[in-house]
Amino acid sequence: MTSHQNGHPLRNGLINQAGKKRRTSDELPSFLGNYIPVLPNGPVQGHPSSSRLPTRVNWNEIWRRSLGIVGMLRSWRPRDLLGIPLALIIIWWVVLWWGEEVVFRHSVENCVWSNWESWPATSTPHHVALIADPQLVDPHTYPGRPWPLSTLTVRYTDLYIRKSFQQIQSILAPGSVFFLGDLFDGGREWSTGEAEGGKSVDKRWRKYDNRFWLKEYKRFARIFFNTWLRGGQGQNGRKMVAGLPGNHDLGLGNGIRLPVRKRFQAYFGNGNRIDIVGNHTFVSLDTVSLSAKGQPDPATGSQGIDESNKDIWGPVEQFLHTAKGEKARTIARELRVRYGKNENEIMNKDVIDLEEPRAWTIPLDFDPLKSTDIPSIILTHVPLYRAPGTPCGPLRERYPPSRTDSGEAPEKDDANAIAIQQGVQYQNVLTHEISKELVELVGDVSHIFSGDDHDYCDVIHRGYTSKNGGIREVTVKSISWAMGVRKPGFLLLSLWNPVDEEGKANSQDASKSSTIQSHLCLLPDQLSIFIRYGLLLAFTLVVLFVRAVRIAYGPTPATSNTNGSLLPLSKIKPAPTKQQDTPSHASSSSTSSQNGLAVRPSAGPRNVTPGSGYGYQPPTVEDEAEDESPQGVAVNRTWNDIALDEPSRRKRRKGLMIVYDEFSSSVLNVGVGAMVWYIWLLWHS
Repeated sequence: MTSHQNGHPLRNGLINQAGKKRRTSDELPSFLGNYIPVLPNGPVQGHPSSSRLPTRVNWNEIWRRSLGIVGMLRSWRPRDLLGIPLALIIIWWVVLWWGEEVVFRHSVENCVWSNWESWPATSTPHHVALIADPQLVDPHTYPGRPWPLSTLTVRYTDLYIRKSFQQIQSILAPGSVFFLGDLFDGGREWSTGEAEGGKSVDKRWRKYDNRFWLKEYKRFARIFFNTWLRGGQGQNGRKMVAGLPGNHDLGLGNGIRLPVRKRFQAYFGNGNRIDIVGNHTFVSLDTVSLSAKGQPDPATGSQGIDESNKDIWGPVEQFLHTAKGEKARTIARELRVRYGKNENEIMNKDVIDLEEPRAWTIPLDFDPLKSTDIPSIILTHVPLYRAPGTPCGPLRERYPPSRTDSGEAPEKDDANAIAIQQGVQYQNVLTHEISKELVELVGDVSHIFSGDDHDYCDVIHRGYTSKNGGIREVTVKSISWAMGVRKPGFLLLSLWNPVDEEGKANSQDASKSSTIQSHLCLLPDQLSIFIRYGLLLAFTLVVLFVRAVRIAYGPTPATSNTNGSLLPLSKIKPAPTKQQDTPSHASSSSTSSQNGLAVRPSAGPRNVTPGSGYGYQPPTVEDEAEDESPQGVAVNRTWNDIALDEPSRRKRRKGLMIVYDEFSSSVLNVGVGAMVWYIWLLWHS
């Protein structure tokens, strides 16, 4: 074996299948000397041709040079883009803060009392907020929605309602809050545990028992009761009434199960009650139970009053027949307390027989039929009957009112009206008979407020008995963004009705003027907020991807040399003249070529100096010259052209990996920075 064959195989030129000579370790620039590995035991026997040097090649530069990237990329440098991730994080912070905090506060601030009240300057009105159809999302709402979408729907719906109610308490601070039913979505379906009427008719919901309902009650309490208590410490006269049921709480008519109603009343109170608020009488009526009166018998289909279901509608009917007397007693107690008298009347100590008529009723100094200037307001979940096509007005969101050729609103507008229809466990309006009955039995009704429809509707009932020739009914929007309206809302009432000790208005003009002013307050469009988040996400991904491409395929930082090296090389000397190989050299070269190796006539000295790394010392540029392989293929030995014969697919993959690494790392950085802030906002809200 010749001396050329004794050389280290890693120092010999590698011949690829195409016949092109690969660069050897001697031909690497000096700045890569520290990266040449140490082979303490010499070459691996039997595998000389498979040994490769793990060189560090600037594939980005090679890719740029090979494709001839346009000069536009030359003007961009990575350091010019270092601030983009930080700028995107700041943008996300601002947008998230706006979407989770600012937009809710601004929506409620637009409804402050001073913006729309028009009372005298010396007035002190009582403020009321009406909340309709929170209808907390549960398994009954979207039964086919998979996890985690179902869980996220519950989470974000609760978050939306809680933030809205918090802003109502902190900014508006109403003195009283009344709910108009449908507190839950599937409350009527959850089993009570009782043998008779305790289980749902639908087998899908029987697995949800009373414990599940209690969890839903605690959920409602966290959203509303806890917020109400935190916002009202130290204030007197505040009142929250949530006992008015809806058809999603109990069912409707004959579909109501008595154990379900008993459970609801045990935790929220009786649905039929009278409250004196701001010198107005609020009469709450359980109209979903009253709807069973006159409803067709599901077994026989017969019409008319059915005594078999009187246990459903009977309590409401009894309350209505005693409503005028109960109103009079409640007003009398309120006025006595206000003017410093005993709350209850002093009873005469007489002994009377139980059969005497005067023993049947409680004596009153205040005549129940005595006229007062304290108007009555009916609260009901189901709206009262109106003629089909009665317009709901311009504030209805889903179907704005139509216009005639003259530009006026038509008297009949089916699209803008509440449809007169009913189905399983729902009924859009009460029957005409029940509507007329409750107005007459309550008496002196000036306003009616209802829910159930989820959208706003404002009508004047001309066909019912009233003082002013008509009763105004307002159907309040749902406060939940999951109820089919883009902009949920609530209704504000401002009550100003000064009266004397007898319940009469302090002035003759005050008795003729309106004592109630109302205002619809709209909440943010949550879907629009999510769309803005999505657009910002798309913008962020595009910017970060462009940034990654610029970094991967843009020019490297400029250096003092001009040949593309990262560090300056030694002084270039003229290349030595090529000499012919000796016969023995040719023979050995031919022999080596059979093993896939081309032998060089000389080898560089072995360097053992730790300062420059162990291994073979790469030569300087003066040793770099053109050589010719045994196949006669010329190889350019300059460093700038190293490995340019590699397949373009490999170079492209190398560049794309840089794009992927830079893009994924920047997305992760921006995502973590934005998510930390977002989680804090959710936790803080």
